Amino acid sequence: MTAPRTAPARPFRATLGRSVALFSAFRREQTDPDHFYGTLARDTVAQLRSYTPLDGAVVVDVGGGPGYFADELRAAGARCVCVDADSAELRLRDGEPPATAVLGSALDLPVRTGTVDVCFSSNVLEHVPDPPRMAAEMVRATRPGGTVYLSYTLWLSPWGGHETSPWHYLGGRYAAERFARRNGRRPKNDFGRTMFAVSAAEMIAWARARTDVDVVDVVPRYLPAWARPVVRVPLLREIVTWNLLLVLRKR
Repeated sequence: MTAPRTAPARPFRATLGRSVALFSAFRREQTDPDHFYGTLARDTVAQLRSYTPLDGAVVVDVGGGPGYFADELRAAGARCVCVDADSAELRLRDGEPPATAVLGSALDLPVRTGTVDVCFSSNVLEHVPDPPRMAAEMVRATRPGGTVYLSYTLWLSPWGGHETSPWHYLGGRYAAERFARRNGRRPKNDFGRTMFAVSAAEMIAWARARTDVDVVDVVPRYLPAWARPVVRVPLLREIVTWNLLLVLRKR
């Protein structure tokens, strides 16, 4: 009797306990990245499975870096290619790029039009200078009927400045300069160079204006299900949502 190809699927539930576990893991991002990113990847794949089947699906992980998400996607039965523009990020975990990794820009994906079942990206959009262009590339690469999973950190959220938070509330450049003065080096997430301000309003409007996708869901990715209505409240959503998830289906 042969072993099953895929990891057993577990139902995804956006509970308060799940939110607490994610934020607890987040506190260990710097000291134990394997724990944090492994926890997040498992949770994310469970969430993605609630929107689309993954067994046998062709998935592109845009900006996947060292491959935590790609590993979990493969465990779920997907055939996954990781695309990242930074060779150093691809080598972060084991000193070698992940299997089936491709060096390429999120703004010009090295993927043929309409060829993937799922185009996936977690926390990359805030690191590109033209977020709508990256999102449009993800839509372009996806086949009709396929799914786009796009999540990103909102600039006005408590972690909008990443390691320069909460000083980003006084301006991104100020926060980056303050970090450099205090640490003797530029932040990895350097405003205007490797990190940019992206709002919920901008990308929700972008998605709803597209004629080639249906908006399946707009949710606060890390928050409990009962917090979903916050994304409908202008300004408040920019702060409280923390991380916005857009799920689109290609027409």
